[in-house]
Amino acid sequence: MRVVAKFGGTSLGSGERIDRAADSIAAAVEDGHEIAVVASAMGSTTDDLLEDITFETDEQDRAQIVSMGERTSVRMLKAALSARDIDATFLEPGKDEWPVVTDEYGEVDVEETQQRALEVAETMDAQVPVLTGFLAEGADGSITTLGRGGSDTTAVMMGKYMDADEVVIVTDVEGVMTGDPRVVEGARNVGEISVDELRNLSFRGAEVVAPSALSYKDGALDVRVVHYQHGDLLSGGTSIEGEFRNLVDLRERPLACLTVAGRAIRNQPGIFHHLSESLAESDINVDAVASGMDTVTFYIDADEAERAENILHREVIARDELSSVTVDSPVAVVRVTGGEIPNQPGIISEIIQPLAEDRIHLQDVVTSATSVALFVDWDDRERTLELTQDVV
Repeated sequence: MRVVAKFGGTSLGSGERIDRAADSIAAAVEDGHEIAVVASAMGSTTDDLLEDITFETDEQDRAQIVSMGERTSVRMLKAALSARDIDATFLEPGKDEWPVVTDEYGEVDVEETQQRALEVAETMDAQVPVLTGFLAEGADGSITTLGRGGSDTTAVMMGKYMDADEVVIVTDVEGVMTGDPRVVEGARNVGEISVDELRNLSFRGAEVVAPSALSYKDGALDVRVVHYQHGDLLSGGTSIEGEFRNLVDLRERPLACLTVAGRAIRNQPGIFHHLSESLAESDINVDAVASGMDTVTFYIDADEAERAENILHREVIARDELSSVTVDSPVAVVRVTGGEIPNQPGIISEIIQPLAEDRIHLQDVVTSATSVALFVDWDDRERTLELTQDVV
């Protein structure tokens, strides 16, 4: 099996932990697996270096300085593997074999990087390449970086371009947890999670795998997260399933828009709970929710509109803080889902602008970490889909 193993800063934070990492790599090699390693800077080295740059410097000098953490890590790991009679070599920008190349705009040169990655992969039956994470080589030979979480990005990118079977992210958490164990009691490991779920969690603060890395995951590549104390690269942890696709999707069935108005609803604890619970108890599924200071809007199947209106009306009558419920139907929704949405400043404006220019009325725009939902009149659905596809 061909595996790319990425070791995070915590897992390389001391000589003892480097020994532990080298033991796990050596064990996998001795079992007959082809292993490539991606190494982060030891501990908090990169952050410490950044804090120490208190003087004016250009981007090239800055990149050279912060690259020293990863450059040290690969040398330490290579030496530890050699001490275990494992034939290893370290790779960093500037070496002829270095695979990760960026173009003149600072973006990964996919064709060149893929070709170089395959050339490195061809050597893995004889030796273990240990690559600096986070770093890339510019078109002019300069050092560039892949941004926050860049070592994760290096690992999954290499896994894809090396035709690896699996990428293992070795970190300081036991895979993906049901909650932050530092805050909640009884948090446990999630055995499997979809790439869509994890990307949304990552963009909302879950520090497991960098969102940029998951853009490189395809359905044929397994990605797993394990704790550095686990010791076995090839088992345990959390498996990340599936692949993240960029989609523009039109919901086939019409929706009804039910809006409940009241005085400062947002400041009234429990209002949303009571309204949504009343719908749930009647088996009415809510497709989306939007809220304002004085309104809560539920989007549900248009076929359920009359029944839902009566249910919500009973809540309005029962609560002094609520004043009225109204229904608009039929409504269409076009959803844009894309892994790069959060990284594109102005993308929502780019999506909406063509609709405004075409005089299409937007009833609502509901966003999440990785998607944008556009609610329009039912008669405008096909035109909205067409215009949105042109943008995305």
